[in-house]
Order: sequence, then structure tokens, then C-alpha cells
Amino acid sequence: MHLLAWMSDPSGWAALLTLTLMEIVLGIDNVVFISLLITKLPADLARRARSIGLILAFVMRVVLLTSLTWLMGLTAPIVVVMEHHISWHDVILMAGGLFLVWKATTELHDEVERAGREQEADAAKAPRAFGAAILQIALIDLVFSIDSIVTAIGMAQDLAVMILAVLLSMAVMYWASGGVARFIQQHPTTKVLALSFLVLIGVSLMADGGGFHIPRGYIYSAMAFATCVEMINVWSAKRRRGR
Repeated sequence: MHLLAWMSDPSGWAALLTLTLMEIVLGIDNVVFISLLITKLPADLARRARSIGLILAFVMRVVLLTSLTWLMGLTAPIVVVMEHHISWHDVILMAGGLFLVWKATTELHDEVERAGREQEADAAKAPRAFGAAILQIALIDLVFSIDSIVTAIGMAQDLAVMILAVLLSMAVMYWASGGVARFIQQHPTTKVLALSFLVLIGVSLMADGGGFHIPRGYIYSAMAFATCVEMINVWSAKRRRGR
């Protein structure tokens, strides 16, 4: 669709708004993961990791959008297991979900082991942690990008609209991830909640890959409820300290 024709078409704007909102919602998982990774980095490296991570997410999404034939081929069955047709898309979802569960579980274990002890000096570890964070962000970006773009293709056929929606959603994710990371650093108890969210998201990805779809609305509703409860706990703790 020509750009001027698209801008004058109300259906084009409706498609852009719908896709952008969908990309933002699907990007919540990405925001939580990136925010948790950068909390361990110094402020300057955290900003760089966040920028690089989201740039990688945008590039991957655009590359996938321009490779629609290859991408749609990922949904073709490659094997049948217990009457369920498994595609490369399913394999990627299951692998990404397993990675999220492993990452969140090891981080939760680390939090428990470090409870009541002073954190180790991070200055010498910062460069290695920065590289590890970028690698992990890139891997999970790939998983979330494929899931996001496969969904977007089913909602719109105009490549320009899909790329613009991805760009707008990336801007929102960049802004949100910084605030989420700062909040987690200021309120350490929320880190356990965020890690629990990652376990939930990882399990849902594995379930999707295995042919058992868990509606995202259920997952995000549970996350929203748990977040509201945690906000009440944080507010109550502030009031008690203020007395």
C-alpha cells in the first residue's frame, strides 16, 4: 500500500493501532526479562545493555518480517508426537520456555543463597556480566520475535504497517524497561515476583510449543493481580518505615 494512501485510510490506522497494542502486550515478557538482567549491571552498562537488547529485538523483528516465506515455513509440521504436529516454531517456543524457566529458577536460587549476605563486589564482573546479558537478551529476543511476528502476520498483510507497529512498540518497551529495572532495584522483594513471572511465561511457552495453548489473558491477569498485591505490600512497608 502506498504511504499516502495508507495514511488517508482509516482501516490502515486501525490496523497500526491494533498491531502496536498487540506488540506492546506481547513485549511485556521481554520487558520483564530485560529489566531483571540489567539490575545486576552498573547504571551506565545497564543503559547500554537495554539499548542494545531492544535494538536487537527490533532488527530481528524487521528481518523476520522481510523473510515471510521462510518464517511461515517454520509453522510447517516436521514431526508428529502423540498426534500433535510439531513445527520448528513449536521447537523454538519450547526451547525458549525451557531457557526462561532455567534462568528464573537459577536466579531465584541465587536470591535465596544471598539472603542476609552482602553482595559481592561487581566491578570486576561487570564486563563479563554485560556480555552475558547481551547474549541472553539476544536469545530470548529471537524467541519472542518469532512468536510476535507470526501473530502479527495473521492480523495484517501490509509490511510497512507491521514494521511501524514494531518500531512504536520498541519505543514503549525501551521507556518501560528502564522504569521497571529501577523499581526492582529500589524494591528488592519485587525481583522474586518478577522471576516468578518468568517461570510462568516459560511454562506457557513450553505449553504452546507442545500444543496446549494457555490464553495470554489468563497469564497477564494473574501477573496484574500479583503485581497489585505486591504494590500494596510496598506501600504498606513505606508507611511503616515512615512512622
